[in-house]
Amino acid sequence: MPGNLSFDDLKSHVSDGSIDTVLVCLVDMQGRLMGKRFHAVNFVETSYNETHCCNYLLATDLEMATPDGYASTSWQSGYGDYVMKPDLDTIRVAPWLEGTAIVLCDVLDHHTHEPVSHSPRAVLKKQIARLDALGFTAMMATELEFFLFEKSFDEIRKDGFANLEPISGYNEDYHILQTTKEEAVMRPLRNHLFAAGIPVENTKGEAETGQEELNIRYSAALDCADHHTIAKHAVKEIAWQQGHAATFLPKWHHDKVGSSSHVHQSLWKDGAPAFFDKSDKLGMSDLMRHYMAGLIAYAPDYTYFLAPYVNSYKRFSKGTFAPTKTVWSVDNRTAGFRLCGDGTKGVRVECRIGGSDLNPYLAQAAMLAAGIKGIEDKMELAPATTGDVYEDAKAADIPQTLRAATKTLRNSKFLRDVMGDDVIDHYTRAAEWEQEEFDRVVTDWEIARGFERA
Repeated sequence: MPGNLSFDDLKSHVSDGSIDTVLVCLVDMQGRLMGKRFHAVNFVETSYNETHCCNYLLATDLEMATPDGYASTSWQSGYGDYVMKPDLDTIRVAPWLEGTAIVLCDVLDHHTHEPVSHSPRAVLKKQIARLDALGFTAMMATELEFFLFEKSFDEIRKDGFANLEPISGYNEDYHILQTTKEEAVMRPLRNHLFAAGIPVENTKGEAETGQEELNIRYSAALDCADHHTIAKHAVKEIAWQQGHAATFLPKWHHDKVGSSSHVHQSLWKDGAPAFFDKSDKLGMSDLMRHYMAGLIAYAPDYTYFLAPYVNSYKRFSKGTFAPTKTVWSVDNRTAGFRLCGDGTKGVRVECRIGGSDLNPYLAQAAMLAAGIKGIEDKMELAPATTGDVYEDAKAADIPQTLRAATKTLRNSKFLRDVMGDDVIDHYTRAAEWEQEEFDRVVTDWEIARGFERA
């Protein structure tokens, strides 16, 4: 489901005064919403066509630094403008903000008005177009895991991010009593997102203290990424409104289970599930086997798009439900790829590698590209693994560090062929910068460990 307001609907709401503000947003490299708050009258009269932003927004890091080394923009080139082109099909109300609507933008070159190739929506749209040319539609769903904390963002920051206390005191996986205590955040989250046209299924407690999960119904790939991004933003804003902090950091404490973003995916053709074959024992069509073979074979190449920061790799640990191997298994949560709904029309593959910090547009694009490659090359799917995959010495490992994932990204001929050298060079530089920033910092762990004893 796209946005729940047409442009004419928006104009009516602006005319009657029920909407006075329009958030005009692009999605940045980190998967965050960046943009401007427009007076709604100005938006519906003129700015619905386009607005502008500094092109550094797609060449920065979490701190909004301006690293060197990007071909697309630099101090030397003067940091010019991009065009933000509102996608009017994405207009929706933002009910958790008074009198506010939101619209997502595509990012265009200021001079040519062509899509900026490394903008996350453009990266995903390119792979969707390739799939469409083959006659298929990708249906996808992401699971958003995050932690809620007792204190607010401001209180935690002023305390130096020390003495962090989750909102609950014990593992709350599926726990109704404990999650009742968190309904001041989670109930408005469900209801506001649903009112915004995002098809929320449910929330639940996850397998750690203060850990939550939000599930959104499967949808077409671009809608899925839009839903994920808006929902993640809403989680933070609604938690803030209630005096709490929410984090999507994959591993906020070494003794705590990490947060993931599992991605479910299947292909459809002419309104029917193309992954399903009722004659197969597991319900898997040849198409699905080829797709999964590509998905698994190229997982090391695209791991960066599933785990884009140094912290992302702290999550990959055996016995934590976070995978360490790039193999598949039938309904087995120790594998990197899990076959779900076997034997039914709902058969699909769940990628369990991605962390809660992934950018859904980039992650989904990379996985679709790998699946398409598997289909085009009619790749053969290896047999399913069984048992405790953590202990399977023959199974290939997921890259274990950002440095390793950056190397596989940089050297991936496959990704360069399907995404373009400019895109891969751009995100390789983003990965390099993240590592460079980490490498120059002295951590609290180093000081506590060696201050006296070294």
